[in-house]
Amino acid sequence: QAQVVQSGGGLVQPGGSLTLSCKASGFVVGHYTIGWFRQVPGKEREGIACITADNRDSLPFYVESVKGRVTVYRDMFNNTAYLQMNSLKPEDTALYYCAADPKAYYYCLGDLALYDYWGQGTQVTVSS
Repeated sequence: QAQVVQSGGGLVQPGGSLTLSCKASGFVVGHYTIGWFRQVPGKEREGIACITADNRDSLPFYVESVKGRVTVYRDMFNNTAYLQMNSLKPEDTALYYCAADPKAYYYCLGDLALYDYWGQGTQVTVSS
């Protein structure tokens, strides 16, 4: 059965960097669409980045608020997807989720309903 398990996260100072991991099991990470979401208390879960499956050219997409500061990529050897975040701001503080889906979307950003498999979430806190 497909499953994703997250790691990474923690406390980082403004301007710092952090990389979140999303380890896939039961499927090949490159064959699935991978999405990254975040949620703060009282707000809806927000899709911030995603990457299409390899048969859709592994295209990354980013929302404007993180574009230029965030990179989504996959490591096929470790069967893991990553979200590398740089120049972190206090407003990036949130619970972060990765998600995966076997459907080969052409566009993958933002819609929670696109994804069947979800990680457990990991907290990122940006504070001095």
